Amino acid sequence: MNILGISAYYHDSAAALVRDGKIIAAAQEERFSRKKHDSGFPVHAVRYCLAQAGLGRQDLDAVAFYDKPITKFVRILETYMGVAPRGLRSFMMALPVWMKHKLWIPLEIEKSLEECGIAPGVPLYFPEHHESHAASAFYPSPFQRAAILTVDGVGEWATSTLGHGRENRIELLSELRFPHSLGLLYSAFTYFTGFKVNSGEYKLMGLAPYGEPRYVQTIKDNLMDLRPDGSFRLNLDYFGYLDGLTMTNPRFDGLFDGPPRKAESELTQREMDIARSIQVVTEDVVLHMARHLREVTGEDYLCMAGGVALNCVANGRLLREGPFKDVWIQPAAGDAGGALGAALMVWHTVQEQPRAADDRTDQMQGAYLGPEFTDDEIGAFLEDRGYPARKLEPDEWPVELARLIDAGKVIGLVQGRMEFGPRALGNRSIIGDARSSAMQSVMNLKIKYRESFRPFAPVCLEERVSDYFELDRPSPYMLQVAQVQPARCLGRDAPPVSIRERIKQVRSDVPAITHVDWSARVQTVNETTNPRFHALLKAFEALTGEGILINTSFNVRGEPIVCTPEDAYRCFRRTEMDCLVLGSYLLVEEDQPQWLEKGDWRQDYVLD
Repeated sequence: MNILGISAYYHDSAAALVRDGKIIAAAQEERFSRKKHDSGFPVHAVRYCLAQAGLGRQDLDAVAFYDKPITKFVRILETYMGVAPRGLRSFMMALPVWMKHKLWIPLEIEKSLEECGIAPGVPLYFPEHHESHAASAFYPSPFQRAAILTVDGVGEWATSTLGHGRENRIELLSELRFPHSLGLLYSAFTYFTGFKVNSGEYKLMGLAPYGEPRYVQTIKDNLMDLRPDGSFRLNLDYFGYLDGLTMTNPRFDGLFDGPPRKAESELTQREMDIARSIQVVTEDVVLHMARHLREVTGEDYLCMAGGVALNCVANGRLLREGPFKDVWIQPAAGDAGGALGAALMVWHTVQEQPRAADDRTDQMQGAYLGPEFTDDEIGAFLEDRGYPARKLEPDEWPVELARLIDAGKVIGLVQGRMEFGPRALGNRSIIGDARSSAMQSVMNLKIKYRESFRPFAPVCLEERVSDYFELDRPSPYMLQVAQVQPARCLGRDAPPVSIRERIKQVRSDVPAITHVDWSARVQTVNETTNPRFHALLKAFEALTGEGILINTSFNVRGEPIVCTPEDAYRCFRRTEMDCLVLGSYLLVEEDQPQWLEKGDWRQDYVLD
């Protein structure tokens, strides 16, 4: 049975294809459209999934959309009626989009499928938003049974749910409802500190270690009523998302020593302290929820999804201090993953099909579920464009790349199937030497064109993770933060300095991936899931003694991660990367023809 899952119209639209319970393909629309966080109907992603599965006109058996649009529309109407006449402007901005697209999703799906060559009449299913999140968390997980926690901004009404998964069944036990939302609370502080909601939350998390938690009590005393079970009520007198066009209002300004920071303006200690404070509060709420969920379900394992599950600092603390033996987080935890969850919900819940789990191996295939390009296709592309390249033999490939990295080169890497979710995991990555004290600055300012304070993640051999970090298990999806091993750390007793000076400080013997609090967002690689990337790490270890590299996503600030060889070459030439690897082909920057573009591409991406 072939089931297509779809998420669309809010942010991070995506499609996923499940065949008889096995995940065949999954991808976000932004990777094809080149529009960051594309919210439109995922036409390109749908076409990719159908093609990857080789489906003909009569071969699709069901379609699942990741939430209930009518219920969501009712929530918007009821919210407006509850605050009217305030909020009229925001309501009038939202209404045309609903009337034009969101209330006609079944017709949009049928139209799109017909354009892709699928016969009409395919059954449509509409699980609830947090059901889709819960399904994306539990069904692909390694666990036969587990507690389930989903936390995000808002679905239809729910903003977080506590659930229980056993074999092929999911039961949602309780929920927190809009407007009381941990995701929206975090987004309010994202907005207040001058970052963009729904994309700047990573920046807020990265900024937090530079600050002190001096506003924690202010938040707990004035903004929320946190209960022992993790539920809470927000004091809506301080927020603007119910009846305005901003997340916060002037009352909020009074609590945090002034108005919101303007985007792109200088960061001050206030923003750093605010970031640290809301990060601490977020972690506290997640821990409260997890402890209560453990009491309710009695389970040893936890599965998580929803946008807040991408807060890897909170995840790390949950793993260290929480009540569960292990935690598994859906790598596409945000709305994109809802497409996958919706499809799995139809297979296991609607069709009542069994599920196999061994408590060890998940079903995500390393999250490598997107398009891939053969050497023949890459070679034809390079020849057609006249781009000089050298094809490396299989045994030469890891050794040559390791040599280049050891020589200080920064490499854009495209190989294998594109990752599903927000993290690049070695197939659409920019890689460099973690031992370099200058590499963080070089990559941020000359390649990624992003804020200099933002940290880079390490990728290491799975078998060596404990040599580098205080972590005793794999972290394949870069969703856990752990401390660098104390024996590798430097400068813990250094006196306080400005943020600019702190960025430059050498904090360990792998300084390019060590954040200011001596932590790192860890990815581990094993030979089974990604043998080529594992071979590169082994070659680098043989050359240098260190099985660890920098791994960051192959894009510039404001741009989606690259998908095709053409996307990768364009990004390569727009930046100061030294080399590009496309499959087996190595391209060196100084060998390439002159790169000319009309206009300033930074207006579309970097300045977003």
